[in-house]
Amino acid sequence: MDGAAARLRLFRADLLDYGSVAAAVAGCDGVFHVASPVPSTYPIGDPEVELLAPAVTGTMNVLKASSEAKVKRVVVVSSVAAVMVNPGWPQDEVMDEACWSDVEFCRTNQNWYCLSKTLAETEAFDYAKRTGLDVVSVCPSLVIGPLRQSTVNASSSIIVDCLKGDHEVKLKLRNFVDVRDVANALLLVYETPEASGRYICDANARQVSDVIALLKNWYPAYNHATKLVQVSDEPLFSSKKLEALGWKFRTFEETLRDSVESFTAAGVLD
Repeated sequence: MDGAAARLRLFRADLLDYGSVAAAVAGCDGVFHVASPVPSTYPIGDPEVELLAPAVTGTMNVLKASSEAKVKRVVVVSSVAAVMVNPGWPQDEVMDEACWSDVEFCRTNQNWYCLSKTLAETEAFDYAKRTGLDVVSVCPSLVIGPLRQSTVNASSSIIVDCLKGDHEVKLKLRNFVDVRDVANALLLVYETPEASGRYICDANARQVSDVIALLKNWYPAYNHATKLVQVSDEPLFSSKKLEALGWKFRTFEETLRDSVESFTAAGVLD
């Protein structure tokens, strides 16, 4: 990374350890709260310990440390998971920032990840109202794109599973966004003074069956998914509020091809 040697400082921090978070935040003008646990296996043994407490307590520690450090703005990375689980929303209506996942519905149906993201984002805005801290949230859909690490994160595994053929793949309409476009969205809402509230960050809706067909056409040599299960489609989301700030996004084809090329380079498809 250009300039990292002179300008980048790394801190080891545990979101549940307020002191370590405060040390990392001290002296900052802005904070991007990105970290939140994502389940790698189901069922979840103890959702309170594995998901809910880290998501909510971790968020509160970041916000409190930001208040103490007099940070100008905190950008919280939430998720459309905090938007999409709402049985009261009209089925034929595109979901926007006014829609929140129903906490009790998530809890009753043991949708722990969506519950954790909803509780964390709600707490963030409640804290902002109580303290005056400037908090803005971004709610991305399924984030894919080039890897920066040698391991596969949970969202990228959706595409990897389509190529490797040894895991079950759910056929449904999914919403995708490129990690590079999410990064641009975070900078945009941080740097735009009039930005406020929530921003859905979604770029492309595609049927997973169409994604598999594209991959078969581009990369015929791979052992493509054969364990296919049809499930209910995801809802559609509107990113018009974010686009009104000037946000733009890549085509799905560019994102998908760049994703696979990075998977190949990282050796995760071997």
